[in-house]
Amino acid sequence: MKKAILLGAFVLSVLSVSAQKINANKKAAIASVEKHKAALIQLSDSIWSLAEEAFQEDISSKLLADYAEKNGFSVERGVAGMPTAFVASYGSGKPVISVLGEFDALPGISQKAQPTKEPLNEGAGGHGCGHNLFGAGSLGAAIAAKELIEQGKLKGTIKFFGTPSEEKYFGKIWMVRDGLWNDVDVNLSWHPSASTKADVQSSLALVDFKVEFYGQAAHASADPWNGRSASDALELYTTGINYYREHVKPTVRIHYHIQDGGQVVNVVPDYSKLWVRVRDTKRSGMMPVYEQVQKMAEGAAIMANVEYKISLISGIYEVLVNRSGGEIMQKNLELLGPITYTAEETAFGKKIQEVTKKEQLGMDSAIHPLEATKEHPGGGSTDVGDVSWNVANINLGVTTAPKDTPWHSWAVVACGGMSIGHKGMAYAAKAMGMTMVDLFENPKLVAKVKAEYLERKGNEVYEAIVPEGPPPIGKN
Repeated sequence: MKKAILLGAFVLSVLSVSAQKINANKKAAIASVEKHKAALIQLSDSIWSLAEEAFQEDISSKLLADYAEKNGFSVERGVAGMPTAFVASYGSGKPVISVLGEFDALPGISQKAQPTKEPLNEGAGGHGCGHNLFGAGSLGAAIAAKELIEQGKLKGTIKFFGTPSEEKYFGKIWMVRDGLWNDVDVNLSWHPSASTKADVQSSLALVDFKVEFYGQAAHASADPWNGRSASDALELYTTGINYYREHVKPTVRIHYHIQDGGQVVNVVPDYSKLWVRVRDTKRSGMMPVYEQVQKMAEGAAIMANVEYKISLISGIYEVLVNRSGGEIMQKNLELLGPITYTAEETAFGKKIQEVTKKEQLGMDSAIHPLEATKEHPGGGSTDVGDVSWNVANINLGVTTAPKDTPWHSWAVVACGGMSIGHKGMAYAAKAMGMTMVDLFENPKLVAKVKAEYLERKGNEVYEAIVPEGPPPIGKN
């Protein structure tokens, strides 16, 4: 009993020391998030229910932009040729600190906020990457900074970027191409995760392109010799890609999705189409693979005696890591401490782990030490990479789903629509708000973060990997 009392006294002492280290402006940022938390949860839940997909996030975008405007931001809508992209700004002068907000859903993974698989709307989209939380949480952080600027406690400019279509076309590329971060000193971003940490790992560079083959239709039985099969070309091409996999570096990933392989069995198909994606941990490693698989499309067309066309969709850079920024974020995570969960929330998480055949470990919200940055990380890709090659960028991951949860799945959708996701969202808003306070208060920190960015970027000249012209609004 005495040991328990002593342990409790020690925990309270540690918490008291942490509280003392949180300065007045950071306490105000935390209080701001708490003040707006109910409205932020409502925003997030509305976006979760809407589950609007790439470039169709009309209501989701409007909800966020309207709430920013209601809270005193000046909002410019429809930026960079995208109706659902916007910038909300407040303040004047330097430093200019920005934060990213995403809000697009993934197709076909609609799910109720329950720990067993059941669609909310059969066949509809779902927020299997937690972007309903992403946008709302980031806006909460921006509002916290805005209120401090408004009260004269901080000086500078805060910007919230509403960024559409991260999952499909990578909308940030067009925003970068239009120079929307040109006057920004430091950018912040977070992402829903199965763990909470200052993110100092990169991502994978990526390029998306479409390959179409054009042949000659004919009766598949009566006169197939009069046909030139676009489907044959497609199969030859994918076979070539699959043989090529043995001869690329382990860091490379190649995916394809057959979108049209012919319509009926008794017609030699005159058209076929597939979507191809190449990734590597570095853009410099990705580009030679991209060039090779384009050549292979020509070879397949020659073998099948058909014509072919390659169309670039878009491509993104790997994230340029900023450890100086990660160190600032890490200190604020340690001040905040881990998220705590109720018995019901833990049971919810363990049920998801049971259903998805994972070890029932529950939630992981521990504040782990800052990781060493890996030269060749695994994982996915994000258009935050393009932002990070144009402005110093600080990344954060926050627990919004149980440990080892399959991402881009119904399980993440389920957590994003209930209290596990809500807690992660509010936590992210507080951590980013506190980090913004550090940057606004201390010009030397801004200079340090920017200096590392310039050093890591070196002589690389950023070049957006997108076709000329406007974003592909309305295209499938």
